[in-house]
Amino acid sequence: MAFRKLYDTFAAAVADIPDGATLLVGGAPPEGQSEGLLAALAAAGVRDLTCVCDLADWPGGGAMGALVGAGQVARIITPDPVPRSGDDSIRRGAAAGGTELEGLPRGVLAERLRAAGAGIGGVFVPAAPVGTGPGGTGTPFEEGKETRVIAGVPCVLEAPLFADFAFLRAHRADTLGNLTYQGAQRGWNAVMATAARITIAEVDHIGEPGSIDPELVITPGIFVNRLVRARRAAAASGRD
Repeated sequence: MAFRKLYDTFAAAVADIPDGATLLVGGAPPEGQSEGLLAALAAAGVRDLTCVCDLADWPGGGAMGALVGAGQVARIITPDPVPRSGDDSIRRGAAAGGTELEGLPRGVLAERLRAAGAGIGGVFVPAAPVGTGPGGTGTPFEEGKETRVIAGVPCVLEAPLFADFAFLRAHRADTLGNLTYQGAQRGWNAVMATAARITIAEVDHIGEPGSIDPELVITPGIFVNRLVRARRAAAASGRD
């Protein structure tokens, strides 16, 4: 019997996520993130989560904001630790719930995720001297990390960033798990899919194998463990 990747409900797709899990959330909120999966996780009451996500403009934070506001997130790792708009609801929720907020430069986050997916022991990234950039030698970014001078450039070793689960938001999939994205859905998804033990995709349209042109597949099905139909797409097709 073929392994079944398609789940009927969001709740079923996230049912085995335990307290203390590390979760990668791809895309950018709200349209580009897996709002249905995040809402189901919030409803399940899972706590002490470490969430790696792009908060982008932050406006309310959508389902991620609700998860933080409920005190279910212990730590957020993000390249956007400061909101670009006036709505600071995630930061307020983080402060109220004791959530730790860690900022990482986008390039460093991408490389740490890529290293996890590639199975390598880490990457040396160029380090800016004190006073010339957001991280590097002699700054808190260096603490506890190996440093090395490579070709005359000070570098810091960044460890792979592995996760227990990844939530992706995709436009189209087949039942084998091959994915295509649309707009903001694509951000971080491709690299996050490779860095998690279990990858779950919330998808607008799911078809049979062969329904997607192989040349258009962005994330191959080998990296995707579970699929669930997006709520809005399901409602539009008469399914709940």
